[in-house]
Amino acid sequence: MINARAETLREEPAFRMLFERKRCMIPADGFYEWKQMYGRKQPMSITMWDGEPFAFASLFDTWTSPNGQKLHSCTIITTRPNEVVADIHDRLPVILGQEDENLWLDLERFDLELLRSVLVSYNAGQMKAYPVPAMVGNPKNEASKSIENISEPA
Repeated sequence: MINARAETLREEPAFRMLFERKRCMIPADGFYEWKQMYGRKQPMSITMWDGEPFAFASLFDTWTSPNGQKLHSCTIITTRPNEVVADIHDRLPVILGQEDENLWLDLERFDLELLRSVLVSYNAGQMKAYPVPAMVGNPKNEASKSIENISEPA
């Protein structure tokens, strides 16, 4: 599962133990969501206003497949969207504030209420969203062209 809902982490058997013991962060400088526009889906790039990188609150696991191969996996935690993302998608990846990163990674301390307090929508005033070329949907395309702001959706 690529996403885990912040609201149900403690209730979901797949995530309960991971939330307690296997928290991690996934660094990023942006992400994409698709917005319904002009009768079609328009890819939108969502970044920080200042272009700085950030970290998604995530969980990881390592398990052994039936054939004996070790597999590593992770999931990004999502929450309700902020004002920047709300008209694009109904969920927002949890973006950790820099002040919360050490707390999130401290596996020696499990304070359920404190950890839940960081699983909230990121400050919309620090984020922006803009349309990008449809080519972003194909990983074979050049990354720098995939993040160009286009004034009119393709």
